[in-house]
Amino acid sequence: MPTTSADSSSSSSNSTGPWDSKLQQFHGGQEWAYLDNFVEDFSVTTNAFGMPESGKQAAVESVQHGHHYPPADQEPAKTSLARFLWPAGFESERNRLILGNGASELIDLVIRMAPAGTWKPGPFRTQYKEYERSARNNNFELLSSDSAAKANVACLVNPCNPTGDYLELSEVKQWIEANVLPSGYVLIDESMQPWHSPEFRDHSLVGQREYVQRLYRENSISVFVVHSWTKLWCCTGLRLGSVVCPTADHMRDIKKLQVPWSVNTVALAFLGAVVSDDVYLRKTWQSTSAWRSQTIARIAELFPQWVFYGRPFLSWIWVDTGSEETAQKAVDCARAAGVPVRSGRQGYSLPSFIRIAVREPSKVDVLIDALKAV
Repeated sequence: MPTTSADSSSSSSNSTGPWDSKLQQFHGGQEWAYLDNFVEDFSVTTNAFGMPESGKQAAVESVQHGHHYPPADQEPAKTSLARFLWPAGFESERNRLILGNGASELIDLVIRMAPAGTWKPGPFRTQYKEYERSARNNNFELLSSDSAAKANVACLVNPCNPTGDYLELSEVKQWIEANVLPSGYVLIDESMQPWHSPEFRDHSLVGQREYVQRLYRENSISVFVVHSWTKLWCCTGLRLGSVVCPTADHMRDIKKLQVPWSVNTVALAFLGAVVSDDVYLRKTWQSTSAWRSQTIARIAELFPQWVFYGRPFLSWIWVDTGSEETAQKAVDCARAAGVPVRSGRQGYSLPSFIRIAVREPSKVDVLIDALKAV
């Protein structure tokens, strides 16, 4: 339950809250617990429709089995996710798939087993920072996004959280071939790709097995496609991620490093239910773009000088307010009204920016009223 802001330093404008700034990478999604007047969390990029009822019910029912260990092979949830990713031919693909305790666990495992040397991010101004954190912890030399050098390990977040940049499939392939050394690893994070449309699979590397295997066969370049499922199905507290590996041998290499029972019984039951919840996905595709457009229009009416970034299908809006002071004021006003937004200061070092989640209109009403005080 929420506690009063006086109970925690998390309410401070520049605080990293419960995060140990010397050891951990800052993320949004923590402030809600310290707000007595909490209404909605606009600081995270989760689905505006919240946790699917189908998954919630399955998760609750699974608690009765909490006195048993989860299945060591992650089944049948893993096969259910494989069927979601590859509706046709999942049987021949699932041996390349592995689940994890959020994408963060799998990101770290893949980078730990990657060839030593240099690490490089995607071509955007910034991106989700867990890749960089893991590279630092594993003593990689960090290259800048605009470096002309190819790297031993490259990580592209596409669509890019937080900037909203997006590369089409052909551009992703060009980027890989221009930025990864032979025998290198490349991690492509497609966590936000399913928002694209009902045809999201046609725009994903998940379905490009022939291309991925050719890269590995001809250049020994290993392509890993990463998903954090906690965003699409709004289950950040359950921790669910997956990696599609270039080969089954790569999957087994990850499994060798992964601690047993990494994904718990509740999360596996949740996943097994939501992958077949077509109604939830249809709602997501039908409403997200419209709500995003409406939110931008309402904020732009108040602040015509603010600049909004990101593809229309995305579950968030990346906003340049024009000044560090204005952005901080927006963060403070939103928090005070119980609708926290994500500052671009912590983690991204872009203090004039804020990130605002797409949410249903009645919740946006509260945010708009809060921003009028900026």
